[in-house]
Order: sequence, then structure tokens, then C-alpha cells
Amino acid sequence: MRGRRVYTVLALLAALSWTAPGTAVAQRKKKNVEEVEASGIRLREAEFYFTEGEKFFILEDYAKALLYYQRTLEITPDNATVHYKVAEVLSQSNKQEDLLKASLSMENALKLEKKNKYFYLLAANIYGSLTKFEKAAETYENLIKEVKGSEEYLYELAAVYQYANKFDDAVKTYNRAESALGISEVSSIQKLRIYLEQGKTKEGIAEGEKLINAFPDEERYVMGFADVLSQKGMRPDAIKYLEKFLVANPDSGNVKMLLAGLYRDSRQEDKARALLLTLFDDPSVELGSKLIMLGAYNTELNQNKTKNISDPEKEKFALTLLEKLGKSNPSDPNVHILGGDLYLSTGKPRDAQREYSQAIELGNVNFEVWENLLFLETQMEQWDNVIKHSDEALIMFPNQGMVHYFNGYAYLRKRQYPEAVASLEQAKKLTNSNTNLQGELNSMLGDAYNAMKAYDKSDKAYDDALTINPNNDAVLNNYSYFLALRKVNLEKAEKMASSLMKNNPDNPTFLDTYAWVLYTRQKYKEARKAIERAISTGNANATHFEHYGDILFQLGDVTGAVQQWEKARGLNANSELLNKKIANRKIYE
Repeated sequence: MRGRRVYTVLALLAALSWTAPGTAVAQRKKKNVEEVEASGIRLREAEFYFTEGEKFFILEDYAKALLYYQRTLEITPDNATVHYKVAEVLSQSNKQEDLLKASLSMENALKLEKKNKYFYLLAANIYGSLTKFEKAAETYENLIKEVKGSEEYLYELAAVYQYANKFDDAVKTYNRAESALGISEVSSIQKLRIYLEQGKTKEGIAEGEKLINAFPDEERYVMGFADVLSQKGMRPDAIKYLEKFLVANPDSGNVKMLLAGLYRDSRQEDKARALLLTLFDDPSVELGSKLIMLGAYNTELNQNKTKNISDPEKEKFALTLLEKLGKSNPSDPNVHILGGDLYLSTGKPRDAQREYSQAIELGNVNFEVWENLLFLETQMEQWDNVIKHSDEALIMFPNQGMVHYFNGYAYLRKRQYPEAVASLEQAKKLTNSNTNLQGELNSMLGDAYNAMKAYDKSDKAYDDALTINPNNDAVLNNYSYFLALRKVNLEKAEKMASSLMKNNPDNPTFLDTYAWVLYTRQKYKEARKAIERAISTGNANATHFEHYGDILFQLGDVTGAVQQWEKARGLNANSELLNKKIANRKIYE
């Protein structure tokens, strides 16, 4: 519905001087001097109250405005304009009781003044808010009847009938609007929708044809017609009308773009691609339309990726369209953002990284772009880039916990532990509602604090992580191993390592941790079984062989121990401790 008019103060003050018809005869009678003076004083008082009401209304202090308008009414109860203003104030409220009072004020206003269209518009709006659609319709009917030249509000009347589910009345009203104002997009498209909703396909198509026949060169109308047909499952008909329009208007890029989308929806991919290749070279076609179309391909390819479906031809075609956009719009960050998304969907992380980086260099981009870039650089272990870009992102998004997370993780991997702790602790504060992330952050903080020899903080961080997820493999492994190295809380370490080993019976790293915890508890025979299982996986490293040698040494097999140490040295030739063990055939704790 249309908005209501806002009166100027001068216009409304002028309205105050209007006298209701009921008092006209009385005014013609001779009044004595006292009556005239008293009347003038009361009128000036009313004007003062009204002016104050207008002032507070402009300041949006509606409570005070209402108070002054009501005082005005006490003096001039037959002034339609003041009743209107009271209703206007009350209609600012969402309360049912205020809206009901507003509707009563408008009834009073319209009894006193039947030729002011703005009174009807406000009344109709209020009835609409109260879902009194019959009253709203009656109000529009009265407006059109009483106010000359108000046929344009037939569209609002028809819309009210639609809200009230009186579709036949809505159609009749749209027909009245056409008779008075001519064929229009609003009436034809709305009648088309109504007919199709009612299953009157023939009548609906006739309405659409009437509109496009009346305006044969207006692409907006044929596109609106085709869009409605498509939404109602009549895609072949929509395609037919668009193709017909293009015969007479071959340069209509927007129609071609819509047609290409309908071809794709109809699985006529070859026809769609033929159109798109020309459209993406056409500078008259809006970039936004091209981005939407390419975005649809990206969505489809991304869905294929999650389902492990490969479609090399579609990937190649989408990248061809991207290349065209890149050449024609090299400085538009949205092109590069979509490029990054598309390369992500097609499994090309380095190309995606390049596109996101270019988008960031070209202008302000949303947080998701920074997050995607940091994720890719983290995946590729480009720790210097992660630190650089996360520092830049924090300038614009200081309260995004994920940026602090990436920053802290990169510093942790660079073994810059104080910096890692600062960022990870900040990430914890900003993501306290994300339980899973809190567990991961505590795990990393446990590692960082342990490296800094802040063992109390490290143990607490690990314990907090295990409170969130008692089966966190990374925490169980690192926590138990570090306790073993420190030779503290060994019983707790063994419980954690045992749980870890049971959940991962073939993981050589976890088996080695379990063996080493048993070793520190002097359970050498059990430790030997665990380390031998780790080595039997075929994925043993130098640490595993060195630990095996240490265990054999404690079991009295010095020759066997030296053999295992030599194997370890073959994989880690630069270890001075290994060389010393082998040379002296003994362990150095």
C-alpha cells in the first residue's frame, strides 16, 4: 500500500481555522464582543497546542505529541485534521489497542472530511495492519468514489483483495484499473499469478500474451511473464516466449541470459553454453548477471565435489567463462572472489589462493574471503603468508576469533610460542560459544605452554580440552607423552596412552607414545610389545627405533639395543645422542 502524506505545519494550522459545517449557521449569527474574544482566545490556545504537537511529532516524541493533539481536540472536536494527526501518532505503535484507537480516530476524520485522499490512505494502512482487509477494501472503494482522479489506487485495492484471498474480486479490480489506466505490468502479472494459482492456465497465458503483445519490444515484460511460467512448472512455455522475443530482438542480452538459465534448468546444456559463450563476451550484458550465472555453475560443481562426482567438461566450461570475466573485468574484486570460489570447487587451491589475494588487493572484501585465503595458506603450510595476512585481516576484523586462531596456529608451527599463546588465548575469548573450536584451541595452548615450560598452564589447557572431548587423540597423545618426558603423573599418563592405543591399535605414533609411557613406569616388557607393534606397521621412524633400543637396553639386551640405535641413526644421522649411545653402548638419561 502507498505511504501516507506528511502535512506541513502551516497547512495543518490553516486547517485549524476551518470551521465544521455544523457551526456555519451559528457563525453567521451576530455574536457579542465577549463571545468573539473568548472564541479567539480558545482558537489561539488550540493553535498553540497543535504547534507543540507538531514539534514533538517531528522529534518522534509521540507520547507528548499525542497529548498536545488531544488537548487540541478538546477545543476543536470537529476538526478532521487533528483526528487524522491523532491517528497518525497512534499508528506508529505496533500494539493492537493503539491501532484500534487509530482506526476510530480515522473514522471520525472521514466523517468530517470525505474529500482528502490522505485520510483514506492512512485509514487503509491502519486496517491493513489490523488485518481488517474488508474495511481496508471498503476504504479504498470510498476513496476512489469520493476523490476525483484516484483510480491509481485500484492497484492497492486489488492487492488488499489478494491479501484477503478474494482472488475473483482482485481480478475484477485489476480489470477496472486496466479500463481506467490501460494495460500495465502490475495488473497483467498479478492476474497471471492468480489464474495460475487457480489452475486457470488458459486465462493466465492469455494475460501474459496480452501484456507482451501490447509492449512487444519491452524485454522486462516478457522476462516477467517467462519467470512466472517457470515458477509454475511451465518451463517449456517460458522458453518458447523468450525464443520468440529474441527473433524480433536479437540483441537483448538480458533475455538471452534468462533463456540460458532456463536451458540449463531444462538440461539443455549445449544450448545454454552456446548462448553463454557469446553473452560473456558482450559488454552490454550486466556483470552482475554474469556473476550470478557463473555462481550457479560454482554451486553445482561444489555440490558435485561433496558427492565425489567428477564432471571435467563442466569444470572446463566454467573456468572458460571465468577467464572471459577476468579479461573483461580485471579490476573487479567480485570476479576474483568468484574465481577463488570456483578454483576451490574444482580442486585448484593455489589458483584459488591467487584469486583471493587479488580480490583483497583490489578493495574491501567480506570476512569470508580472508577466511578462505587463510584456510588455503594453512592447508599449504605457508606459515609466513598466514601470519602476514592474518595480521592484515585483524586490522579490519579485530573481533573475529578465527583470524586470531589462524594467526596463533601459524606462530605455533613456526615455534614462536609467546606470540602463539597471545593469539590463541584471544581466539578462546572470542569463540567461547564454539565448543569444538574451544577444544582445539586448548589442545594447541597445551602444546605451546609445554614448549615454554609453563607446565601448570599446559596441563590445565590439556585438561580443559579433554573435558570437552575425552577422546581427543591429539591431546591424549601429546599430554601423556609430555608427562612421561617430565616423569610426573605417570599413572594418569598411562591411562591416557592406554585409551589412545585402544582407539588406534595400528597407529605407530600412538603405539610409540604408549610404549614410552610404559618405559618411564619401568614396565619394560609391556613397553617392548607396544614398540614392536609400532615397528611392525612398516611406518616406523628414527624415534621409534631409538625407543626400541632403549627398551631392549633396560631388558639387558645391549647388542639388540645397539642394533636398533644404529637403525635409528640411519634415519637420523645428525643425532649426537645416538652416536654417543652407540659408541659407549649405554643409555644417557
